[in-house]
Amino acid sequence: MITIAQAKKYVKLFFQRADIFLLVLCLICAVISVIAVHHTTHWLAEQNVRAITPTKMVIVQVFSVFLGIGAFVLFTIIDPDILGEQWKWLVLMIVLLLAALFVFGEDDGTGNKSWIRFLGIGIQPSEIIKILYIIISAKQMTVLRQKGDVNSFFAVVQMAAVFGAVFVAIMVVSSDLGNALILLAIFLVMFFALGVKLYWFAIGGAAVAAIIPLAWNYVLKDYQKKRLLAPYNESVDPDGWGIRWQTTQSKLTLASGRLTGADPGHRETVFTGKHTDFIFSSIGEMWGMIGCLIVLTLLIILIIHCFRAGFKAGRTYDMLLCVGIGAAIAFQTFINIGMCIGITPVIGIALPFFSYGGSSMATLFAAMGIVSGVKFKPKPERFIIQYT
Repeated sequence: MITIAQAKKYVKLFFQRADIFLLVLCLICAVISVIAVHHTTHWLAEQNVRAITPTKMVIVQVFSVFLGIGAFVLFTIIDPDILGEQWKWLVLMIVLLLAALFVFGEDDGTGNKSWIRFLGIGIQPSEIIKILYIIISAKQMTVLRQKGDVNSFFAVVQMAAVFGAVFVAIMVVSSDLGNALILLAIFLVMFFALGVKLYWFAIGGAAVAAIIPLAWNYVLKDYQKKRLLAPYNESVDPDGWGIRWQTTQSKLTLASGRLTGADPGHRETVFTGKHTDFIFSSIGEMWGMIGCLIVLTLLIILIIHCFRAGFKAGRTYDMLLCVGIGAAIAFQTFINIGMCIGITPVIGIALPFFSYGGSSMATLFAAMGIVSGVKFKPKPERFIIQYT
């Protein structure tokens, strides 16, 4: 049994060594998210939008925040090296998640088979798979660096093969182009951070350029092609009532907020996704440009903090974990806000820490716990700090 004195000692140790700044930053984002989801879902319910149950959604969001706090603490305490050593089990988890998605997965209304629902609870496996991939890839890249030159043909092929297997599996099982592209961004950033020479990026770019026509003609579905073209070609949906409808409404929503937000009685846009993928537009409507700048600033600080934690870690594996997680948040943020203002395709990417979604919120807190765990664990001998 742990005594009260021991418990106090462990709590004190946690607050001494954990990344408390990161936890506070995540909590600020989460509180804003809960408030935004509360206001947005109640507004949608008042407009008789189907499938909107404000009380339930707010409860889910709040519960996921508390679940996320627990995950943050757990993954802070667990040594990241232990996670990497269990890479075979993590691979098995990815396989099982994809198998479950293949058998039990449901369409989320975007054409993607992205959700598993059980007893009214929805889980999005791709959110978990991204974190598992970062851990597996960080471990693989570290081992390859320890064995020799990461720029050798054999090493590059191994790293590309792991990425390619997960990427293709997500596309085949769920057709989730958005999360597949986030996975690509994670791989490229980790690849670069590892010190792989630029000529391999050129070779990879040439290979992708050769594959794109085949993927366009034989892999991508018509609705995916239209989504990719819509922001740059109005002829895809000239009237704006089809594939471009949500983007048009999103821009109107943002514009209505002006500097400090629109009065509740003057909110006019009603469309699905205002509390999920387009929460940034809803925040702009409620709190104006000032609210949007606050959200963007919080996310930029969070992203920079992840990269900074990685480059201060002192070890390749730790650095790659933090950089991979930072890259995931950075590209999700870019694509989501781009969706809201009409410069990127609408491909079902949530705004990290702000969009409604229990899976996303809890997984992001867990990911931040891994970053905190890099700081929490004992450093290599030349970085040891004595705690009293």
